[in-house]
Amino acid sequence: MPTRRVTISAHNGVHARPVAELARLALAYGRPVVVRTADGAEADVTSVLAVMDLALAEGDTVELTTVDGPASDAVLDAMADVLAPRLP
Repeated sequence: MPTRRVTISAHNGVHARPVAELARLALAYGRPVVVRTADGAEADVTSVLAVMDLALAEGDTVELTTVDGPASDAVLDAMADVLAPRLP
């Protein structure tokens, strides 16, 4: 299973806008994507409310996991960029 471990660096943690972007990416991918916290709580990324309930904050480390498929690495990379934006 393709996986990305990401330390959240998005300013103010993960709020509605980045969570909506994660859900959009997961829905476009069309395969299950799960976000898991360090303490084992997890949520389907397509569920905005479930991800918001995780209360992810800047500095938290999460794991994004999906099934093998075309573009699985690309979708996980895009999600990682939402959670930990790269500086220009």
